[in-house]
Amino acid sequence: MRIVLQRALRANVSVDDEVVGSIDRPGLVALVGVTHDDGDREIDKLADKTCNVRLMDGEVSCLEAGAPILAVSQFTLYGSAKKGRRPSWSQAAPGPVSEPIFERYVARLRELGADVETGRFGANMQVELINDGPVTLILDSADLL
Repeated sequence: MRIVLQRALRANVSVDDEVVGSIDRPGLVALVGVTHDDGDREIDKLADKTCNVRLMDGEVSCLEAGAPILAVSQFTLYGSAKKGRRPSWSQAAPGPVSEPIFERYVARLRELGADVETGRFGANMQVELINDGPVTLILDSADLL
């Protein structure tokens, strides 16, 4: 799994001009990519890291700050432009594999006590956020396990 965490003052995700998920106070936006061999171990590690990494103002975690998380699936995090001009998406798990992993990640965040909103899996989404800092961190299970 690969997650791009961005500290945001507020954020929302829309599908067909309808807001489907939003945070209206300082929190984190988690853009989540899934690859073929991800499973429970990756989900647990990255959910724990998402909730407990000290990215919020005052060097506290989102759990400590009571800050919400907007989680958005993003298969393009496993894109590669190493060859040619057209990106390859072969490292991204297909929807039937990645959707349940994304949903388990969101469920695990909630089990840990996070207030979580989401986008709509597989939809063409528009994500708006006001990045705070800016503070952006990339979490990759390949680096953490």
